[in-house]
This record gives sequence, C-alpha cells and structure tokens, in this order.
Amino acid sequence: MADDPVKIVLYRWAGTWGPFRIKIPCGECSLTKDVIRDTLSNELDGIPTELVIREWLTEWWQPLFKGGWHAPIVMVQNRVISQGRALNRGLLTEAVIQDYARRTPLTGNHLFGKKTCPHCQRAKEYLQSAGIDFRDHDVVKEPRALYEMLARVKPMIGPKTPITVPQIWLDGHYIGGAEQLSETLHCQVEPNPERGQCSLSKADHTAGHKT
Repeated sequence: MADDPVKIVLYRWAGTWGPFRIKIPCGECSLTKDVIRDTLSNELDGIPTELVIREWLTEWWQPLFKGGWHAPIVMVQNRVISQGRALNRGLLTEAVIQDYARRTPLTGNHLFGKKTCPHCQRAKEYLQSAGIDFRDHDVVKEPRALYEMLARVKPMIGPKTPITVPQIWLDGHYIGGAEQLSETLHCQVEPNPERGQCSLSKADHTAGHKT
C-alpha cells in the first residue's frame, strides 16, 4: 500500500539466548542507530517510515533467514542492506527511496538534472517559456533526488540502459528528456487551478505555448 510506512529494522549487538548474554555495548550499533535517525530527519524527511530496533542474540535466527548474521544488521522491507559495520547513510537512503518510489506515483511537475548540463538548461527554458511551474532537482547535490530519479526511471527503460539528464515529469506523467519535452509542449497546455499544476491536452498539436 502506498500509505504504508517503509519498515526499517536494526538488529544490534545485544540480548540473551539461554545462558548467554551480551554485556559489552556495541559502538557501531549505537552509531548505526544515530545514522538511521539522522537520515530519516534529513534525506528521508517526508517519507513515511517505521524504525524497529531489536536485540540480535535474542532473535538471531530472524535476520539469518535473509542473510544477516553479523550485527549491526540493517534491513529495509525484509532485505539486508548493511551488516557488520556502521551504516553508510547512502545505502539507507537508496533502499528506502527505491521501495517508496515503487509504490508511490510521482505527482506534479519535476525536472531531475544538474547545473552543468546544457540539455537541462534548455529544458528549463522550455518550461519557463510555456509558463509551467516545476520543481528542480539537482541529482549531483541531492542524494535523494539521484536515488529517486534512478528508482523511477530504471523500471521504464530497463536496468542496462544508461540514464541521462534531464528526466522530466509533467502533471505526474513521465515525459523523458529535453527532446521529448520539446515535442510534448507542441501540445496544448492548459492550467489546472485545482491542483496548482498544468494539465496536458494532446487535442491540439499546433499550439506551442500555454493558453
């Protein structure tokens, strides 16, 4: 379900099993917990997530079925993304966004690109000339933007096809790059005041500007 939170589970070096008890705190487990919480507050802010912290020795067989055997173990939606060392926050950001993007459609007008890309600049000029407001995502400076672009585009073009920028959505519909945007804007673009966005109509292929 799109509204369900992305579940993150941390198995830390703690707990008991029969006569065995872990008495020495795990510094990397504590660091991993802090990294997770800080990433949720920054890169993943706004994405519904659920963090569960469990004791590895008490439930060691649970992550073992998924290939997790060395705490700290971090799982996202029952998939191990890190174990045996402090978490790289980029791995968490990528895994959470992949799952969230898979079940949550993108809405509104978006351009994923980079400042040094002439095609991105050209696409922005097309949008501005058409009077279309859009959100500009810098995939070089914003890890979340990069991972979201990859997660949304790869399923459409195939895992082996290289992704270039810009990647553009209008009113939640995937357009493609600058050339595809140019072709699309030859359609009639009509304002949608209820959503504060623009709706595209292909009824008139001769109009090149917002009406």
